[in-house]
Amino acid sequence: MHALDVLGDPVRRRILEVLADGETSAGALGSVIQDEFGISQPAVSQHLRVLREQAFATVRADGARRLYAVDPRGVREAGAWLTPFERFWRGPLAALDTELARGRSARGRAERSEVGGQESPAHGEE
Repeated sequence: MHALDVLGDPVRRRILEVLADGETSAGALGSVIQDEFGISQPAVSQHLRVLREQAFATVRADGARRLYAVDPRGVREAGAWLTPFERFWRGPLAALDTELARGRSARGRAERSEVGGQESPAHGEE
């Protein structure tokens, strides 16, 4: 299975988002996914199996618990496949960053000119 086939499923993407925050027990992970997607525990287990088999997730035993974590191998494979396409979003994102910086700068100048030597109001007051 190709890395992007694994990531094409919204349930598997969400599982990886949860795991990106750190190692998570199967029970806690199952609760989140079941609540958000309305799927059964066996369905969550199937998605976890795919993620493990395709090197996107690891599992380790901790007593009776199973702890899942992101496996960087699958993420690297997906990243490597996407690398040739980065040019399509890097330029627009850089331009967006420039425009956001200009907007912050313009707001700062406007606020300073409005105050014009007067004491500025406390935060949240006008």
